[in-house]
Amino acid sequence: MAASNRTTAESPSSGLPAPERAARQPVFQQVLGEDWHRLGEVIRRHYFLRGFSDDYTCVKGTMQEVWHSAIAKCLIPFARIFGALVPYRGTDVPIEVHYNARPDDGTVHWDRVFHFAGRPPFHFLSHMEHVGGNDVIEFIRFGVGMRLKVTAEDGALVFRDAGYVWRMFGADVPLPLGLLLGRAYIEERPVDAGHFSMRMTLTHPLLGELFRYRGRFSLND
Repeated sequence: MAASNRTTAESPSSGLPAPERAARQPVFQQVLGEDWHRLGEVIRRHYFLRGFSDDYTCVKGTMQEVWHSAIAKCLIPFARIFGALVPYRGTDVPIEVHYNARPDDGTVHWDRVFHFAGRPPFHFLSHMEHVGGNDVIEFIRFGVGMRLKVTAEDGALVFRDAGYVWRMFGADVPLPLGLLLGRAYIEERPVDAGHFSMRMTLTHPLLGELFRYRGRFSLND
């Protein structure tokens, strides 16, 4: 299960605007600064994508578990309007994740394709934007996004929920969705030189764990 990587040749950057000159680094190197070097080597290889480029990679793996609680099932019809969350449960679910940058901006786009048995492939689409410091916002449909604090911990890339926003006319308006959905935690952790694990949980302070999934991916040049 190999990862496919593509980069474009770089032209001299002296005439580029400052944001584009900064984008010669991987987007997440800009987010983490010096902490970028605390990530495991397989994670750095995985997140080589630069803004203002057409860098692309695809990784394949298996989700050992995709789960949501009975209470969370009631939220799924609403979440699907916004293209959020995975609506099915399953074990050993094949998955491929397509990552690409865009030549015209500094964002990174995800297409997570879950292959549940007996169902059409389910695409979970989003894009992520660096908004300063170690903060990013992951956007889904209609300008709804989750602000995330990004850290490097024991070689892993860790995202912690810092609240929801709705982007309106260029402004990020806070949304109280955490009262309904709880807080998210995501990590991608090195396993060995060619593999990493991934885990996501969404936990409500009163209702407990609402969603979770975990998997293992291969990264081979």
